[in-house]
Amino acid sequence: MVTEAPPPQSPEDGSPVQPTTEAFLEAQDSTEFAELRRSHRSFAFPLTIGFIAWYLLYVLLSSYADDFMSKIVFANFNVAFVFGLAQFATTFLIAWFYSRHATNKLDPQAAAIKSRLEGDA
Repeated sequence: MVTEAPPPQSPEDGSPVQPTTEAFLEAQDSTEFAELRRSHRSFAFPLTIGFIAWYLLYVLLSSYADDFMSKIVFANFNVAFVFGLAQFATTFLIAWFYSRHATNKLDPQAAAIKSRLEGDA
């Protein structure tokens, strides 16, 4: 089913005017957008690589270091169980760190780009 594009929004109805394709391309080539992308990548990529390495360490130790992983830490909990729970904790910690980073760094930069785009439209 083919749908028609919505009609351009007019300032009279209170909704923002949509930027043109050229405006989006111009914003993409701007230093502001490059800084936003750099800020995101410099935070997300190292955390992703670190988490994948941490997860692979857990998998490899579980597969090949039975003696180490089966050592009792306390009560009936062994090292493997503690590492498994640490995987969940790490996941939530990374999500929290990213949320803080996005709120403090990425969102203000994105809002500035968005307001400039909507203001120019």
